[in-house]
Amino acid sequence: MSHFSTLRTKITDSEILKSSLRDLGISVKTIADVRGYNGQRVRADIVATLDGEYDLGWSRNADGSFDLIADLWGVAKKHNQTELINSINQKYAINKTLAEVKRTGHNVVTQTVGADGSYRVTIAR
Repeated sequence: MSHFSTLRTKITDSEILKSSLRDLGISVKTIADVRGYNGQRVRADIVATLDGEYDLGWSRNADGSFDLIADLWGVAKKHNQTELINSINQKYAINKTLAEVKRTGHNVVTQTVGADGSYRVTIAR
């Protein structure tokens, strides 16, 4: 019986996902196996290699979005899975926003992190 779960995400940019994972100090592989319970493995387009015996993976869908694939029970043995996934999603959102700001010819004036972990970015033309 497989322990892998598949979660739909709003992630669409593989390069920004990979750079976001690296920004968080997570090793990244492409077209690799996601490690799960009892040596089970499933192939994914992008794999975040975590400390321990379990990984997170993302596979691209036909619509261009990515599904998150992981043995969440196993990931939770060494990591707070909610905090980990939230931190990845937050870093992705920040990096995606900054890339869009740059693409549209704007500049980041200030970038601050609040005590609660929220980000505030001020942009100008």
